[in-house]
Amino acid sequence: MAERRPYRSIYSYAWDLADEGAGAFGDRIAATGANSVSLAAAYHAGKFIRPHGRSGKVYFPEDGTVYFRHDPSAYQRIQPLPNPLLADRDPLADLARQLPDLERYGWVVCFHNTPLGRLHPDLVSRNCYGDPYWYSLNPAHPEAREYVVALCRDLTMHYDLSGIRLETPGWLPFEHGYHHEFALIRMDGWTKLLLGLDFSEATVTLAAVDGIDVLHVQKRVQAAIDMFMASDIAFTEAQAADWIASDLIADPDFMAFLRWRCKLVAQVVQEIRDVVPAGADVRVIPSVQRPSARGWIEGSDLRLLANACDGLEICAYERSAADVHADIHHVRRQTGPDARISAIMRPTYPDLANGAEVQQAARILARHGVDGLAYYNDGHMRAGYVHAARTAFQAFDESLDDLLMEND
Repeated sequence: MAERRPYRSIYSYAWDLADEGAGAFGDRIAATGANSVSLAAAYHAGKFIRPHGRSGKVYFPEDGTVYFRHDPSAYQRIQPLPNPLLADRDPLADLARQLPDLERYGWVVCFHNTPLGRLHPDLVSRNCYGDPYWYSLNPAHPEAREYVVALCRDLTMHYDLSGIRLETPGWLPFEHGYHHEFALIRMDGWTKLLLGLDFSEATVTLAAVDGIDVLHVQKRVQAAIDMFMASDIAFTEAQAADWIASDLIADPDFMAFLRWRCKLVAQVVQEIRDVVPAGADVRVIPSVQRPSARGWIEGSDLRLLANACDGLEICAYERSAADVHADIHHVRRQTGPDARISAIMRPTYPDLANGAEVQQAARILARHGVDGLAYYNDGHMRAGYVHAARTAFQAFDESLDDLLMEND
């Protein structure tokens, strides 16, 4: 592939490319001013509205499948589940052949995979009661970890990609959006944190090697949840945040366990970086929770992750440019001035005043050292998003040019 251009990308799905064809798809991407496509190469289920879909307006992707032709010999016990559309097409190869001027990035959902969890129940995360979270493969389990690393190596060894973007590199939070997820107890951040923690055998064993008393933490967590479930108490999110802070200070083992999780997730990302070709840009989406500071709930430490690969790709999914400013300020404070950071925005409802503040947000990101910009997601947005995306790319580039002139 030719020398990599500045990262200006549009996140996209293979089924949208197949539905519209490369011509219409490529024309719209080009009209935004983007020079690349970040295509889902391994993805989960959903129920998606497709405003400019041709074959239909509501789409249910098949859960936990891959959208590239994998090499079975590259894997051990866990094999990728190929999406049915691969019988007729190879989306990444189609992009390379039909839209050669666009660079290609593989967007990889890592440990979020319900079908593989159901097929391999020993590999999933389990709460303090031992209940399985089928949607969350456990990054502490060596075979789950081996699968994700092999997936990224296989993808980048067999396709000409400028890089990959890693989503869900750690544990998924308790609140997942699972089918008919339901409770008649008012849940809060403290309770959801405790219920989301993984105490599977693999995690307890591996953490013990590093001197973490996970069984003590598990007993404390279970006792806290038992007391909460048996009571009639309900409290605000502000109070929940205070409870979390209080527990972290009061129980050193709890704090050590959470820090250990962050170190392990960073190690997984480092293993991926080590097996991916050196010329491919590997960045991690640390969290899709807002703000980015909440990523530690999933085991995402911004500084550790930035150092483990080629940088971060943060989700600037905020209601206003002011919120984007606050978030990137925190990310930069955590990672330091030299960390490479790119960002994803949604230039439409419900973010950035329904898209009205996307240019302002782009300028803010540029002035905080963000070196690349992408938009999520072509198939989800009305086709008119093109104008907002193009003008924000322009604002971003102008701000970068202004910074260069100021530093000369």
